[in-house]
Amino acid sequence: MVTEHTAAPTRMRAIVQTKYGDAGDLHLDRVPVPEITPSEVLVRVRAAGLDRGTWHLMTGKPYLMRIAGMGFKGPKDRVPGRDLAGTVEAIGAEVTRFAIGDEVYGIGRGTFAEVAVAPEAKLAHKPAGLTFEQAAVVPISAGTALQALTDQGRLEAGQSVLVIGASGGVGSYAVQIAKALGAEVTGVAGPEKLDLVRSLGADHVVDYTRADFADGTARYDLILDIAGNPRLSRLRRALAPKGTVVLVGGEDGGNLTGGMNRSLRALLLTPFIGQRFAMYVAKERASDLERLAGFFEAATVVPSLGHTFPLDRVPKAMRLLESGHVRGKVAITTI
Repeated sequence: MVTEHTAAPTRMRAIVQTKYGDAGDLHLDRVPVPEITPSEVLVRVRAAGLDRGTWHLMTGKPYLMRIAGMGFKGPKDRVPGRDLAGTVEAIGAEVTRFAIGDEVYGIGRGTFAEVAVAPEAKLAHKPAGLTFEQAAVVPISAGTALQALTDQGRLEAGQSVLVIGASGGVGSYAVQIAKALGAEVTGVAGPEKLDLVRSLGADHVVDYTRADFADGTARYDLILDIAGNPRLSRLRRALAPKGTVVLVGGEDGGNLTGGMNRSLRALLLTPFIGQRFAMYVAKERASDLERLAGFFEAATVVPSLGHTFPLDRVPKAMRLLESGHVRGKVAITTI
């Protein structure tokens, strides 16, 4: 049974991908409006977020993703996109936390569309102080940053934190959340993005083209290596004797496993040293979205929204992401 506000349209505009490839394989089309199960919510998408994970799902790389169930020859979900912010259009019979018309944000499937489906367990009420565009770029990246710092990094107030990749989607949140939790934060980025990292509240910045964070001048209690490729030995030189490195993704491990090889080596090394390496897969849960809302309401964390594109310009947005020139996050608007 589904509770509906008005008779829903049967078709919608959406970005569609029928095979793995590049941004040129994404195109705007009209597709059927998805159906929901009793535990799901149908959301009128006002904005969607673009993140590196969506790029991986577009390319089908690393190939390990295909074996894991994302679709072997082509994407299982023809409409890409996972982050969303919008208003509730319909709810499943088992949904209790939301009502028709509620403004929500969270993680769904096929969010590069006018309407998308999201599990109730991955949605929260949109923070009142955020626009739909700002809220749409929060769920995956900010949730990953929060879990890396707290669940895996076990961050405590007063500790020193190094964020490698501080200007990107996850990094821009990690800098702010670490500061809000009482850490002294150093951000690593390229020269054209140092001003952004400073504006996020970093106490110190490192231009990786001119300085080496592992030159021995500083040691950190916690290092977040976000989709980087430093050798494990370099990370250890920058780490306090009892410190922790959290490996968040990785982009240089080849087409088969991506960054998994380095992460697995790190886990095998950890039992034999005093320092700790941690690798994890971020959990997608409403409780993190609700906790993040507290940071937004206190204005200690602000989404770093660098670019906004309309739905029909998703291929251009994806090419910008691929170029590495994104400052913060990219939002896709559907209205």
